[in-house]
Amino acid sequence: MGSKSDTESKVVRACAKYIRISPRKVRLVADVIRNKHVDEAQTALKFIQRRAVRPVAKVLNAAVAQAEALKMNVDNLFVKEIYVDGGPTLKRWLPRARGMATPILKRTSHITVVLAEEG
Repeated sequence: MGSKSDTESKVVRACAKYIRISPRKVRLVADVIRNKHVDEAQTALKFIQRRAVRPVAKVLNAAVAQAEALKMNVDNLFVKEIYVDGGPTLKRWLPRARGMATPILKRTSHITVVLAEEG
């Protein structure tokens, strides 16, 4: 009870919270690297021209560094899960005509990357 069996693979998790980019935009980048090897995912991120690439790459590198610290084989790592959740929304108001105001929703994201060893 409570112990891991030898058949379970090791997993590493890294996350970044309160990233000031809309979750919808970050998910476009996250979908590209899902279920890929780490080196393949890092190469793919270098060629995507989106603002969300920087925080996703930072979280991916943090997970790889954590795997190295746990003495996992970095060559066999792949992106088992990557998901982007919505964080708190900052609400601002834009003045409009006739004394009205329009809400501006500045959305934030929580990015989570889970790496696992293949095999």
